[in-house]
Amino acid sequence: MTDRANTLLDARRERLERILERRLGPPVDEGSDPLSEEARRYLLGEAENLYWNDLEWEHITDEEALEEGPVTQLTFPGFLAFVRGLLLHEVMPDSLAPATPRPQVVSDILRFLAHRVVDLEDGLADADGDETGRLRSELDMTSHLIDLVLYQFHRVSREEMERIEASGLASA
Repeated sequence: MTDRANTLLDARRERLERILERRLGPPVDEGSDPLSEEARRYLLGEAENLYWNDLEWEHITDEEALEEGPVTQLTFPGFLAFVRGLLLHEVMPDSLAPATPRPQVVSDILRFLAHRVVDLEDGLADADGDETGRLRSELDMTSHLIDLVLYQFHRVSREEMERIEASGLASA
């Protein structure tokens, strides 16, 4: 990962800790069975496909936009559901399979998103006209998406999420 992407994720975590006035908890416990490198790459690829598909759908329909811009949670429903599934640590009692959280894959997803933010920032520096608006929108949504994934990754409560979002500093 590039230094800028690493720095972005570290700074985002530090900012969340500062707002919450506590250390972020560790991610969900890893499953007992190790994940092969091939399976890990596959799951990351699926997350990336969901990101691109959700983003492209938003570009085509522009249906999740409000006056202040697109709503990230509504723009990336498949992506966020996939992340929740990777972090699932409890299943219904009648489930045929146990919960097998995969926080290592979510770490990979966070790195992908951080790289995407860096790429979008670089693209904005060279953008012109209509492209600037599209890139700015993607940057804002992807930056907020990092926060949403971090909330799930570190088990941030609903009340804490609301406090972070109200502070206006989550993606700053």
